[in-house]
Amino acid sequence: MIRLGITGGIGSGKSYVSRLLAERGMPLYDTDSEAKRIIAAHPSVRRELRLLLGDGVYDSGGGLNKPLLASYLFASEENARRINSIIHPYVFEDFQRWAEVRRQEGCPLVGMECAILFESGFHHGVDKVAMVYAPVGLRVRRAMERDKATEAQVRARMAVQMDEEEKRLRSDFVLLNDGVSDLAPQLDSLLISLVGRKELV
Repeated sequence: MIRLGITGGIGSGKSYVSRLLAERGMPLYDTDSEAKRIIAAHPSVRRELRLLLGDGVYDSGGGLNKPLLASYLFASEENARRINSIIHPYVFEDFQRWAEVRRQEGCPLVGMECAILFESGFHHGVDKVAMVYAPVGLRVRRAMERDKATEAQVRARMAVQMDEEEKRLRSDFVLLNDGVSDLAPQLDSLLISLVGRKELV
């Protein structure tokens, strides 16, 4: 079984591309949603986040105080590193378990969608990496519309991610999602390269 990491900067469209691949039959592990589940439920993560940010990181009902976590996370690279050092080991372990179940089921290919695949070290858990690439101006516009954020907020979040050109150099495949290029033949080529066919179902 091949484990494919799918990455790309904010606003690149990696979630859209991941969804298209899932529609072709590829089981998908979304690190964002799984990390949220782990942050909410894993007792060790909850304990470590309380030690770092105080009891206010979870509300009286036990739910995560997302604004508090986000404001701390995006305040500096060091803050992001601290948060990630708590969460990432549990997410990585969870992905390994999930992928092993898919392998036992006979899946030829699974995907891990992760914005910070290289920064987190998660690339060590996959066999190949596909990067979704889009021009920076388009990425900013998409993220502003999606997140109802200002340009300054989007660019600040981009600044803590790895440089796009470095990601391109470290990836095995680059998928151009610039709103003009057709993604379908690019996905065909990707899947044929990996498993010899365009659909997994």
